[in-house]
Amino acid sequence: MSDILQTHLPSAPWMAEATRRLPGIQPLVAGEWLARDEAFAGQMALRDRLVAERRGGVIAAVPGSERAVAELYDVVLSCLSGRDGYAWGESACQRPDGVSVELDPGDALGTLARLVQQDLCLLEKPTGAEEHVLVAAALCFPASWTLAEKIGRPLSEIHDPVAPYDAGMAHRVQRLFDNLRVEQPLWRQNALVYADPALYQPRRVAAPRSEGGGGYLRSEKQVLWRLPESRAVVFSIHTYVVALHDLTADQRAGLAEIASVG
Repeated sequence: MSDILQTHLPSAPWMAEATRRLPGIQPLVAGEWLARDEAFAGQMALRDRLVAERRGGVIAAVPGSERAVAELYDVVLSCLSGRDGYAWGESACQRPDGVSVELDPGDALGTLARLVQQDLCLLEKPTGAEEHVLVAAALCFPASWTLAEKIGRPLSEIHDPVAPYDAGMAHRVQRLFDNLRVEQPLWRQNALVYADPALYQPRRVAAPRSEGGGGYLRSEKQVLWRLPESRAVVFSIHTYVVALHDLTADQRAGLAEIASVG
């Protein structure tokens, strides 16, 4: 289990005013998308197992999403092509941890899930619709939600029953999606204390919620980026799970002043 955990949290959203308040959106610095960290090998080994053994729970797409999925596949491979640690062949790519992954555009989401540490979700706004809809995803590390219940659903239903996501927040988020520019990806980060450090934590909406608390800080760095051709929005999630005792003294002190940052 320890190999899937990070040894530190690079940024703590509760430590800065700009990221503390919802939604805490900030511009992403060029080159920071699809970053990897010290838990890469352990987390990628888990992703390999999940894709192989629980594919129906971690990979999903609705009919009509093929164009956006294909574009995402090309964009991710292009972003990785110049990254240290990736070795490219005609039909396979060797990851920085030494594992070779077959490059299969016919299984674009399954391939991407095994190449990068981030979960990747695609959202599109159907003609005449008021909200973006989750149309495809490679989601290996759900944090108390289930892909099967959310695929094909609009943003407001995806976030149900998240307490802070009221009608006002839904309007702000949808406006953010509508105005997202190709040339300026955005990011935000959340943070919640968990008792269970497992990365794969699906939970159905009707299932009872845990009481919270525990010894681990689970934090998602979430990036929003509009694809230039399909105009779909990529929502990527880099999940950090850090033991509370591995946070810095300042981070622990700041965390003690709040219950959660969501």
